[in-house]
Amino acid sequence: MINLGALILLVLLAGAMVYSLLALRAAFLYLAVRPPAATSSEPISILKPLAGADLDLESNLRTFFEQQYPAFELLFAVRERSDPAVAVVEKLLHDYPQIPAQLFVTGEPPYPNAKAFSLDRMLQAAAHDLVVMSDSDTRVTPSLLHTISAEFADPTLAVSTCPYRAVPGDSLWSRLDATGMNTDFIAGILVARMLEGMKFAVGPTIAARRSAVESIGGFAGLKDYLAEDFVLGKFASEAGYGVALSSHVIEHHIGDCTLAENIAHRLRWARSTRRSRRTGYVGQLFAMPFPLALLACTIVPRLWPVALLTVGLRGVAAYLVSTRVLRARINWFLLPVEDVLGFVFWIAGFFGDTVIWRGRKYRLHGDGRFELLAR
Repeated sequence: MINLGALILLVLLAGAMVYSLLALRAAFLYLAVRPPAATSSEPISILKPLAGADLDLESNLRTFFEQQYPAFELLFAVRERSDPAVAVVEKLLHDYPQIPAQLFVTGEPPYPNAKAFSLDRMLQAAAHDLVVMSDSDTRVTPSLLHTISAEFADPTLAVSTCPYRAVPGDSLWSRLDATGMNTDFIAGILVARMLEGMKFAVGPTIAARRSAVESIGGFAGLKDYLAEDFVLGKFASEAGYGVALSSHVIEHHIGDCTLAENIAHRLRWARSTRRSRRTGYVGQLFAMPFPLALLACTIVPRLWPVALLTVGLRGVAAYLVSTRVLRARINWFLLPVEDVLGFVFWIAGFFGDTVIWRGRKYRLHGDGRFELLAR
C-alpha cells in the first residue's frame, strides 16, 4: 500500500513527465512553422539602450550595422557622456557612415526602470513605425531585419519576441546560467505559446509596432515595472494586439560572472518572474525533474523506475529545445547541476522582495512594479 508521501512524489514525477512531453510537442509545433518569404522592405528603427562597455560590445553592435536590409536606422542611448559605451558607438558611427544612426545622452531616469526611459527617448526620435528593441549583449545574423519585416507583413501582429541562444563566458556560473536558459527557459516559453498563445514578450530582442506601443501608454507606461519586456507583451495582448514568437533566433552573450553576481541575477529573475506570472511560476516546479527524482529515490527508493523515466524524458526534451530550436550544444554534466540550482532558487523566489539590478537595490511589489531603495 502506497503512503501519502510516496503518492505526492509520484504525482510530482508524473507532472514532470507530462511537462517534458508538452515541451517536446511545443518544440515540434514551433519547428513546423516556416518563416514567411520576404515581401516588403518596410523601414525599421533599431533602439539600443546601453550602460557600460559590456564584453564584446563592439562586436555585438557591429552585427546590427551589418544588416543586409535596405532601409533601417540605429538609435543608441546612454545615461551620461562619460559612459564607456560612447567611445564604442562613436567608432562604429565612423566605420559605417552610410548607416543613419544617432546617439542620445538621456541623463538620470526620473523613474525606476532606466531601460524604459532610454527606450522612451529613442522611440520619440525614431523615424519608423516598426521598431526593434535590442539589448547591448545580443548578436544577430545579417538576416534579422528581413525576417522581422516578413513576419510583420501580417497586419494583426504588433509585438514579436526573438528566442535567444545563450552564449556563456568561461566561468562555471556563466555556463550553468546558459544551460538553464537554453533548456528550461525556452521550453517554458514554447509550452506557454502552445497552451495559451503568446500573451507576453521576453528576452533581449523584441520587435513591435510603434503605434501599438504608444496605444498602451508607451514605455512611460512600463516605467515602474522591472520586467518591462514581459509587461509590454502582456499589455499589448490584453489590448487585442497580436503577439508572436519570432522564427529568428538571436545570440545572447551573457559573459562571465562571479558567484555573487550569479546569485543576485537568479534571485532577481525568480522574484520578478513570480510576480509577473504567478501560476506559471508555480508550474516551473515540473520543469526541474532531476531534484524531484533525487527526492523520490531518497525517500521512496521503490520509485526509482519512475524517477529514471522522468529524468530520461527531461533529457530528450532538453536536447530537442536546445539543439533543434536554438541550435545550442548541451553540457550534459552541467544539466543536472543546473536543475538542482534552479530548484533551490525557485524556492528562494517565494521569499524576499528586494533585488539588485546594475548595482542598485530595488523593492518589488506584488503586481510586478518596483521602486529604488538606495543609489
